[in-house]
Amino acid sequence: MSHNSAKASSEDITVETRPVLDADIALLASLGYKQELKRVFTPLEIFGLAFSFICPYPAIVSVLGFALPNGGPRALVWGWTICACFVMFIGLALAELGSALPTSGGLYYWTYTYASPRWRRLLSWLVGYSNTIAYVAGIAATDWACAVQILAGASIGTGTFTPTLRQTYGVFAAVILCHGLIGSLASTVVARLQKLFVCINVLLCIVIVIALPAATPKELVNTPSFAFTGYVNLYGWPGGWAFVLSFLAPLWTIAGFDAAVHMSEEASNAATVVPWAIVLSTGVAGILGFGINVALAFCMGTDIEGIMSNPIGQPVATVFFNSFGQRGALVFLSFATVTQFFIGANILIVASRLVFAFSRDGALPFSSVLYKLHPRTRTPVNSAWACACGALLLGLLALEGSTTSSAIFSLSMAALYTSWCVPVASRFLGGKEWVPGPFTLGKWGKIVAAIAVTWMSFAIVVVAFPTTPGPSASGMNYMVVVFGGWIALCLAYYYFPVYGGIHWFNGPRSNIDKAWSSAADAGNRNEDSEKVSL
Repeated sequence: MSHNSAKASSEDITVETRPVLDADIALLASLGYKQELKRVFTPLEIFGLAFSFICPYPAIVSVLGFALPNGGPRALVWGWTICACFVMFIGLALAELGSALPTSGGLYYWTYTYASPRWRRLLSWLVGYSNTIAYVAGIAATDWACAVQILAGASIGTGTFTPTLRQTYGVFAAVILCHGLIGSLASTVVARLQKLFVCINVLLCIVIVIALPAATPKELVNTPSFAFTGYVNLYGWPGGWAFVLSFLAPLWTIAGFDAAVHMSEEASNAATVVPWAIVLSTGVAGILGFGINVALAFCMGTDIEGIMSNPIGQPVATVFFNSFGQRGALVFLSFATVTQFFIGANILIVASRLVFAFSRDGALPFSSVLYKLHPRTRTPVNSAWACACGALLLGLLALEGSTTSSAIFSLSMAALYTSWCVPVASRFLGGKEWVPGPFTLGKWGKIVAAIAVTWMSFAIVVVAFPTTPGPSASGMNYMVVVFGGWIALCLAYYYFPVYGGIHWFNGPRSNIDKAWSSAADAGNRNEDSEKVSL
């Protein structure tokens, strides 16, 4: 690459200061990659993107049905609190890794770097594929929930409409199409939108906490005793385990810790900004989510079974309808739906960066197609549409009913927790020397990682359980089958004779050649000399 082209490539990237850009480019080069994406995300925008993944209000609207029947208000309030505390350990452990090695590849790159040389190629392969299917399933699950919310609004508005699965899939497909278009936009546009998203998300949470108690009729306002200790078990699991199964709601809500990591190559001062975005978004979401759950516990009334069986089909929509009336419920459900829509868009955007990075290392089928940036927007448009198509295919499973739609949700959770667990454990078990980044936990790092790995292992077990004990075939949780099948496919592809990954996948591979490196260094030195002369 010529001197001028290297310099032009650097000048195309918008950042706050040239020295920060040079440091980011140098750090990325030390990890083996040249700068290709535009570094246009400010610290607030990276936080906004990370927070959108765990924005509590729309997520709680989608998953309240996991908590209410498995413990009632007690599970709603204290199940959230317990999970929020433990998932913070996951956030801290991943933040430390994200500070040390800020690259869009993230988890599979860390796994290869820190795992034992004997196992690192296979583990990196499995983590990369688990992370990829987790995000594609996450798009499908989030957009399916968005479609359900849209049709729940139609049900409230008409009072008679009951959506079918085919109608839900049609709305789901339309949402996916919109997200594919948003994922094709220039990074600058996507980055600026994050400020709007974070303001809407935070304000909406605060408004719900204030407005719901103010609007709820007195006969539906619960006593503190019921709100904090009331117990309801509709599914028949033993009391303690029913409470544990209520963790599914906060586990799904406070997730996506690695979202900021996959945007590392588009963030200014990534080694500092990315870890703090992970930690702050996790903490803020935990606090706001607690407030929303307490408000719901006080304002839902005591007829939990009636809330769960209401024809509206959404427990939170039913609570809002009882408190705000038809119009008020539609307003708040509309805000939740809009917010959920933008969460799905951000998931697809982040997924496209992960697929781009994994294809850059040649690991995915059709990597040469997926590892391309649009010449005008400089974004991985092919990767974005590949993720959208994958989510559409997964969404077809939901046409079989609630059991298979729950399997999509569980698949995303199990794959995410697996892909988080392996690199955190590898850092301490692989024997590789640890060189921390600006964000470091020091001597507490090993303790935090041990707690995080233990909790993640436990969470994988939790998401594998069915809704009720002794389920029929239609009531089973097929997460083990779906995720196990995915892992089996990945292993088969890896060990396939002649063409399998074992014959050609050697982990992350550098895309920097000496000509580019020398030209970039010369360009940077020239920039510095020009600054001195000024």
